[in-house]
Amino acid sequence: MSEPKRPILTDDGYQVSASCPVIISASRATDIPAYYADWFIHRLEKGYVRWINRYHPALPYYVSFEDTRAIVFWSKNPAPLLPYLHYLDTRGYVYYFQFTLTDYGLEGLEPGLSPLHERVSTFIKLSERLGRDRVIWRFDPILLTPSLDMPTLLSRIRTIGDSVSAYTNKFVFSFVDTSYAKVKKQAAIWQFRTLNQEERAEFVRGIVRMNQTWNLSLASCADEAIYHPAVDHNKCIDDVLLRRIGQHDSALMRYLDRFSEKDRGQRPACRCIRSKDIGQYDTCLHGCVYCYATDHERARIHAEKHTENPRSDTITGEMGPMLSLRRTGNDIQTYL
Repeated sequence: MSEPKRPILTDDGYQVSASCPVIISASRATDIPAYYADWFIHRLEKGYVRWINRYHPALPYYVSFEDTRAIVFWSKNPAPLLPYLHYLDTRGYVYYFQFTLTDYGLEGLEPGLSPLHERVSTFIKLSERLGRDRVIWRFDPILLTPSLDMPTLLSRIRTIGDSVSAYTNKFVFSFVDTSYAKVKKQAAIWQFRTLNQEERAEFVRGIVRMNQTWNLSLASCADEAIYHPAVDHNKCIDDVLLRRIGQHDSALMRYLDRFSEKDRGQRPACRCIRSKDIGQYDTCLHGCVYCYATDHERARIHAEKHTENPRSDTITGEMGPMLSLRRTGNDIQTYL
């Protein structure tokens, strides 16, 4: 079942049809908290965003926040969003963070990230503000290079875990996916690779061993493999967690009672429930070389457009599309 659609007015005063999702993902496609926090809050105030399908850019998709009750944030550096948490609370949103803390600095694989100690500090601040349930630690993707072997990788994860395990309840991991043409090309240039089955088993044994100290829930993301009895299959958009942290929100609870099935728009192994992602590919500036979602040159171009028009209804800062309009009396109606 698709989300209901209702007419809304755009910033330019045109009437368009918009979907009204209850759960917003912000975002698998880009780091909204790190680079577009101001824009996101402004769009919440305006009540909608314009989302552009990269495969059908001439056909805009409008997303209204009228029914939105929950937001799942994905970020490697949500520090710019911290000043707005009170605003989100005041608006009554139920929200939590998928916070990716990795350490590939010596390999140069994440050139746009701030120093690890700063990101760890932000993680702790966020957890102290929201609670352990609402800040999930992700270390993904898992990869190896000629200079980064398994003991070193596990040692880096242990260092981070020893710092943040008291501030979260869950550790989520996934292995780098080189089936994407873009990632495969980058892997050849930067000499990183995914783990074979024996290495994956070794990695999981190491994580389980560390977790005897951390005592976290362990989960793999978008992966059907059964690695260990202690490792679950994760739901990043998680109805169980939303019920726990949003039990006071009767509208959200009613929605989850009816719609907790898998999101059919995601990969087969993904177990997330349905949400609407409002991010855009080719807009993240972290520069992570293993990223499947970003062409870094395009991202720089989009960032420049965003800077020129930071209050646009789309992340990329582009002007509204040429819509198919029909005038009825003094009203203009738009048909998409």
